Amino acid sequence: MTDIEELNAKINTRFSDLIERSVLAYGELTLILHAEHLLEVAKSLRDEPAFDFKLLVDVCGVDYLDYGISEWETETASGTGFERGVIENTGQKHTGKRFASVYHLLSLRLNQRIRLKVFLDEHAPLVPSVVDIWPAANWFEREAFDLFGIIYEGHPDLRRILTDYGFVGHPFRKDFPLIGQVEARYDAKERRVVYEPVSIQARVLEPKVIRTDPRYEVGE
Repeated sequence: MTDIEELNAKINTRFSDLIERSVLAYGELTLILHAEHLLEVAKSLRDEPAFDFKLLVDVCGVDYLDYGISEWETETASGTGFERGVIENTGQKHTGKRFASVYHLLSLRLNQRIRLKVFLDEHAPLVPSVVDIWPAANWFEREAFDLFGIIYEGHPDLRRILTDYGFVGHPFRKDFPLIGQVEARYDAKERRVVYEPVSIQARVLEPKVIRTDPRYEVGE
């Protein structure tokens, strides 16, 4: 049994009634749990010697809107080789909750990593803050709030950190327009920055299909 498999067994024994499931794939262990159990599991993973995950590496948000659907809707380009203009549709569209808050933990003493994932409702993406457990979560949670609109309850200073104070919307959400909603420019007459509706015209990207390339032709 490898170290990651042993850790997975310990996790399922210790937290069988607190986690929804554990996923072991690509040499990485992910715990799926509900928001109401996050703080209890997080404290145990930090404090119990068998786990000792005292370092929070990252907190990030994920938007699963349209997850599993092809990026390109086309029948003229293949999905392999130099003509790759489509992402293969697995037919496994995500049907669960839209958002997720993801936590990456590291145990320096045991040299082990683990990922926690909490799925959140689209209309109420609420999850408890882990700032009191790992103070490093402060800016990470602010970033996820800014970009995805995830609310971290109990955060001491939950406000935007990357976008402007008056920014509307959350730019990492899949339904946020790529060209944005407003653009900024400096007005010399008013001597200040002004915000206006975007002047960029929305356009649909077309996949680039390379039919021939002499560099890769095999000589006779």
